[in-house]
Amino acid sequence: MVPPIELRSDNAAGAAPEIVASLAAANLGSALAYGSDPWTHRLRDRVRQVFEHPTAEVFPVVSGTAANALALSALCPPWGAVLCHETAHILQSECAATSMFSGGGAMRGLPGADFRLTPRSLDDAFAATRWGDPHHSQPAAVSLTQPTDYGTIYEPAEISALADRARTRGLRVHVDGARLANALATLGCGPAELTWRAGVDVLSLGATKNGALSADVIVCFDPALSEQLVYRVKRAGHVASKMRFQSAQLDAYLDGGLWLRLARQANAAMAHLASGLEGLGVNLVTRPRVNMLFARVDEAMADQWAQAGLLFHRFGSGLIRLVTSFQTTEADIDEALARIGAAMSSGGSRR
Repeated sequence: MVPPIELRSDNAAGAAPEIVASLAAANLGSALAYGSDPWTHRLRDRVRQVFEHPTAEVFPVVSGTAANALALSALCPPWGAVLCHETAHILQSECAATSMFSGGGAMRGLPGADFRLTPRSLDDAFAATRWGDPHHSQPAAVSLTQPTDYGTIYEPAEISALADRARTRGLRVHVDGARLANALATLGCGPAELTWRAGVDVLSLGATKNGALSADVIVCFDPALSEQLVYRVKRAGHVASKMRFQSAQLDAYLDGGLWLRLARQANAAMAHLASGLEGLGVNLVTRPRVNMLFARVDEAMADQWAQAGLLFHRFGSGLIRLVTSFQTTEADIDEALARIGAAMSSGGSRR
């Protein structure tokens, strides 16, 4: 049996050695609980330095779902609505967690080319809203997925334009940054330019997909919202008693640009894979800019890829997703392309 090649998800990857070392270091001696430890204090300082924001607050949590739902709960009242793209993770894959933690906030999925919201998307949503009518949920927040769940990216100017449009109706802005490092590695801009300087109020900063162990963090750029999150995070059961083990990982993740180095490795592996697939005539849904791509492959061909030991997700109707991680090597991609080429040469069809 041929060894499998992991292309299902960056969640399937292990932990980065630097992250594991940070846990070992944090395991020496004792420390105060619930965030009153040197690692959490250092994480706060690190985030303020990396994001160039003097009052940013950090709230480590165990998952991206928790980060998104709790961050948005501070932006959206029970009678409010969160506007997001119709393909957004918070709408499609988080089991209405935002609605639960906000006490009933509605989720409104909006269209937009390239799986992204546009100012027109927001204008149309605002025009369709019965403002001031208690029969209708009132839009309170805009949530952007960066990069999107289909691997496309918002440029800083595009985020600014959306934030400006949101402000005309008093809406706050949240970014689901589960793979923010991958977007930054592609764009080459600073974290501040892609977040608070572009008008973002709260960020869900992912680390688990990029080398951490069940450690993501809410980064809040608004002191008033931070005051809420102190209580919302605790009430939701996400203030870990031994928070130092989350904070140590997150601090190591940001230290010296590790997060960007890991993301560049994943992005480079995907660029190699995408180029090879195009050369083989595979129909890519979008040209990937980060570490994931979607392709149109009929079921018979997908079966052959699976039989050749490729691990990937199927989304129905001939749509498959391939994801690389910081652990994906050039040799992995060369072998994957060789197996795919052999499968296609054997007479399978493609779309």
